[in-house]
Amino acid sequence: MDKRHRAKWALTLLLATGALQAGEKGCKPALKEGWVRLPPAAMPMMAGFGRIANACPMPAVIVSASSPAFGEVSIHETRNVDGVNRMRELEQLRIAPDDSATLKPGGLHLMLVQPHAPLKEGSKVVVKFKLQDGREILSELVVRKPAP
Repeated sequence: MDKRHRAKWALTLLLATGALQAGEKGCKPALKEGWVRLPPAAMPMMAGFGRIANACPMPAVIVSASSPAFGEVSIHETRNVDGVNRMRELEQLRIAPDDSATLKPGGLHLMLVQPHAPLKEGSKVVVKFKLQDGREILSELVVRKPAP
C-alpha cells in the first residue's frame, strides 16, 4: 500500500472513530414505563418503578438520583436472604450495552423519601439520574395505584 493510500485509510479510521465516540456520548439510557406507587395514606416514603433501557454501545453506570418532588431519592434492591427479605441501597447501578434494568416491587426500585407535597393519581414526578461520566437523564414517572 502506497503512502497516499495509507494516509487515506488512516483518515477514514480517524473519522469513523470520532463519529463512534460522538455517538456514544450522545447516547443515553432512558426510563420507560415509569411509575410511582400511590400509598393508601400520606407516607414519608414511596417507591418508584419502571425499566431503564441502555441501547448504547457502552455500559451505563447510574450513581445517583434526585427529584424536585422529594427530599431524597435512592436506588434500592430487595433480596431474599435466608428466607428474609432485606433491602439495601445500591451505590451504583450498572447497565450493560443493549440491556436494561427493571425496577419492580420486590426487586430493584427507587426509594422516594420526604415528598414535598401530597401526590395524586395521574400526576407526574420528574426524576433525574446522574451517570458516572457526569451526564444526566431526566425521566418522568406517573403516580398510580398498584394493581390489585
